Amino acid sequence: DKDHTCECSAGEIKRYTRKLSGPLLDRIDLHIRVSRVDYADLHATQRAESSAAIRARVVRARTIERERLERHGLFCNAQMNHSMIKKYCTMEKDAEHLLEAAFHRIQLSARSHDRIIKVARTIADLDGKPIIGASHIAEAIQLRSDVGLSIE
Repeated sequence: DKDHTCECSAGEIKRYTRKLSGPLLDRIDLHIRVSRVDYADLHATQRAESSAAIRARVVRARTIERERLERHGLFCNAQMNHSMIKKYCTMEKDAEHLLEAAFHRIQLSARSHDRIIKVARTIADLDGKPIIGASHIAEAIQLRSDVGLSIE
């Protein structure tokens, strides 16, 4: 919280985070840090994207996923196995380079690698893009790597 400093010691935080094992965290696809809403944001006059518009985009993406995977008896990208990822998750060169750099820099496991690609495939579907771009990989990495529990 940007307005409230944590009073826990580094040791207390480390003890708490050890309760969440790496293999358990590795199975969670999206890690999202949610900040407190500012008062001014509650009274902003700028309109956000409507729920109907968001729903329409999600329905389109789900249709793309369903059509892609129905021959395998699956209905969403999260269910793809590694061979399906290779078949259906074509990436731009920049996206591949970004994923490779992240793989080495943040020491991703094979499971994390595949899960990032599946999340990126979903982000690309929401964006209406047939090929996964660097921005899709970047967003998937960001959603995966910020558990909000690390202390450095």
